[in-house]
Amino acid sequence: MKFSFFSIYFTAFILIFSACGNRNNELQPSVKDIHNPASPEGVSQKVDENMPILAFEKKIYDFGKVVQGERLSYTFKFQNKGKANLIITNTTASCGCTTSIPPKAPIRPGEKGELQVHFDSKGKMGKETFTIVVSANTYPVNTIIQVTADVIKP
Repeated sequence: MKFSFFSIYFTAFILIFSACGNRNNELQPSVKDIHNPASPEGVSQKVDENMPILAFEKKIYDFGKVVQGERLSYTFKFQNKGKANLIITNTTASCGCTTSIPPKAPIRPGEKGELQVHFDSKGKMGKETFTIVVSANTYPVNTIIQVTADVIKP
């Protein structure tokens, strides 16, 4: 039992200190970048005019007719139209057939970013609509985007 606790602590120690030495050139978020306009109870607080604003070029994308089993991708483009760094903290799809890859680095005011969305039509049939909830340090915290497809038999 002592050995397993020791190995867990040792592994955690190594991971923490190896992460401290990571000096890549990406912009790293700081405490001042984290604006959470919702209290722990979910009640919105006063919106700060200096907050980031997540503005998608389009919030809905239609793949059109696709053959069942196809794997498709689309890149949603957006811009930070606010006055502070935009940090996408999480993306959640409404179905396991849809995944998304948000940017890891903060998006500075005025800069553009991309959110990749992948859709696997295996096992789907007919008109399908899926949502992706994008959580960020904005107000509102969640922004919803959608992909649709008309899946047909091969």
